[in-house]
Amino acid sequence: MHLIEDLQWRGMIQDIMPGTKELLEKEMVSGYIGFDPTSDSLHIGSLVPILLLVHLQKAGHKPYALVGGATGMVGDPSGKSEERNLLSEEILQFNQEGVRKQLSKFLDFNSDKPNAAVMVNNYDWFKDFSFLHFIRDVGKHITVNYMMSKDSVKKRLEGETGMSFTEFTYQLVQGYDFYWLYQNRNCKLQMGGSDQWGNIVTGTELIRRKAGGEAFAFTCPLITKADGGKFGKTEKGNVWLDPKKTSPYQFYQFWLNASDEDAKKWIKIFTLLSIEEIETLLQQQEAAPHERALQKKLAEELTCFVHSRADYDFAVKASEILFGNATTEILQSLNEEQLLQVMEGVPSIEISRGTLTEGYDLVSFLADTQIFPSKGESRKMWQAGGLSLNKSKISTEKAAVVLGDLLQDKYLLVQKGKKNYYLVKAV
Repeated sequence: MHLIEDLQWRGMIQDIMPGTKELLEKEMVSGYIGFDPTSDSLHIGSLVPILLLVHLQKAGHKPYALVGGATGMVGDPSGKSEERNLLSEEILQFNQEGVRKQLSKFLDFNSDKPNAAVMVNNYDWFKDFSFLHFIRDVGKHITVNYMMSKDSVKKRLEGETGMSFTEFTYQLVQGYDFYWLYQNRNCKLQMGGSDQWGNIVTGTELIRRKAGGEAFAFTCPLITKADGGKFGKTEKGNVWLDPKKTSPYQFYQFWLNASDEDAKKWIKIFTLLSIEEIETLLQQQEAAPHERALQKKLAEELTCFVHSRADYDFAVKASEILFGNATTEILQSLNEEQLLQVMEGVPSIEISRGTLTEGYDLVSFLADTQIFPSKGESRKMWQAGGLSLNKSKISTEKAAVVLGDLLQDKYLLVQKGKKNYYLVKAV
């Protein structure tokens, strides 16, 4: 299947300029996507543009990843209801380095193949471009009427906040990026989210008017969730690609918890699985939805793609601890960092280490830590066999908690009933 047909089947194309498919069938094409360095990490909303570049490279074309050092200083009004805070040059440079590092994980920048990926920064061609030269060489080619007709501009002008001249010029700045890449890197294709269509066609128009050339483009739809919630957001905020901001375990859980409806869409968009593999998974899901074949495969593919196979294996092990039948041995195999990753969100309680030296009476321990409101309720649950310590059921013979029970010489995991966990830290 041809690249464009494959992307259409996956639901990854919304708008496409006439002639784009024919161009991609005819020659090796250089195509680019811009990444906004407003943070030092990309989040899962960036995975679609990343995957577009991956698909482009796999199909034999040359991907360009543009990190917007200059455009990041201006601020893209597309899809925004208000002006955003501008970042300093130092912060932008720090963020660009983080984004550059992440992109190099997904694209082949190092090979000597003709379609090796290239990273560029638009600050390099804007830093010496004076304002007078810009309005003379670029501004005169695009009319205000043309710029005002864009949806991103219209919405802001009709709203209460209005739009600054800085943001109004953004489409010219992005349009010039395409022109510069067309002239200097023979880049004939731009891709992006559907909210970028207005900015992208400004670039094709500038190439037509200023260089007499022809450029092409397509966009992908913005990802939504079936329940109307914002994609890529959890109660804790964005789901980041940086493991320090979103742990691989939390990342894995995000995909595992996808609804059936979302999983059917996302398995096509976010994985590189073949059509045959995806069709088989869809049939499995249809036959036995309770087994969640789609969600499990989605979580596996994405965790391995963004993090590693080892991180995926750990995430599965961690899930078993909280939601499955993991053993004490599995819990003891985790290092402190992994244990705390798994227990993020579990109620945490501190006790004095000294109380365990000679043994802490079990019933008193459960009541003093307020895991139970009283000693009577503690005793009742204990004797009924409804308590576990470090994933082992507490027998009626065990009368005290001791230092030897500690995980990593510091923690106790108490489980009350099936789903209530408490992480006790001895300090």
